[in-house]
Amino acid sequence: MHADAFIHPAAHVAPGASIGAGCRIGPGCVVSAEAVLEAGVELVAHVVIDGRAFIGAGAKIFPFATIGLPPQDLKYKGEPTGVSIGARTQVREHATIHRGSTGGDGMTRIGADCLVMCVAHVGHDCRIGDGVILVNNVMLAGHVEIGDFAVIQGGAAIQQFVRIGRMAMVAGMSGVERNVLPYGRAKGYRAKLHGLNTIAMRRRLGLSKDQVMVVARAVHDLYRGGRPEDHVEAIAAAHPGNALVSEILAFARNRGRHGLCPFGRAAEEEEGGEAA
Repeated sequence: MHADAFIHPAAHVAPGASIGAGCRIGPGCVVSAEAVLEAGVELVAHVVIDGRAFIGAGAKIFPFATIGLPPQDLKYKGEPTGVSIGARTQVREHATIHRGSTGGDGMTRIGADCLVMCVAHVGHDCRIGDGVILVNNVMLAGHVEIGDFAVIQGGAAIQQFVRIGRMAMVAGMSGVERNVLPYGRAKGYRAKLHGLNTIAMRRRLGLSKDQVMVVARAVHDLYRGGRPEDHVEAIAAAHPGNALVSEILAFARNRGRHGLCPFGRAAEEEEGGEAA
């Protein structure tokens, strides 16, 4: 333990835990012997860090959150798996983030600068990129992958092995059973694609309206008749050198277990529509 770390007398930090400079561990916290807390980590109060857990520098974990408890997987038999939380990520009250399983690579990963809001659940073997926001009560089943700067709004449920692309947005209370393209907007009880997250594309990437519309037309063409996967090469030939279209098509080629989220019937009417 680093000399200038603060551990409240009512906290329990197991011998062997690595506690970095400037860490603050509040009352009622429990930290396992295999945990690693980098410099400046704060556990506010009543936080449980279990097993092989790595918490990146400057991360802040709020009361009653649990990180690294065993996966909710009946196949799990106590194997030495773990969880990694990136630098400056915030995990809010009552959120649960489970360690990985042997059905994956053994690690659950959350990137840097993420915000995991109250009562969100991140299942075993999930891979979450940098800058991702999981709003209150989001539910991620095992092996879900979420790209950088995606936003999953409150109460959304993501089925196991589903992939959410970079900078996509999933509307609140949606049930996502198939993969959502990068920059896509998905919503609905059984979620469908409803255009692109155009505000994020403009604000974060600095794209003009015309540049966004080129990508929107490519996505509409991808879904126009038959399976989207059948149109990938034609769309690639029509948009040579467009990095965003290439990113979307690379995602579409890797259909995984579930294929792509279907296009919503109202999405044609929303072309050019905006999302926060």
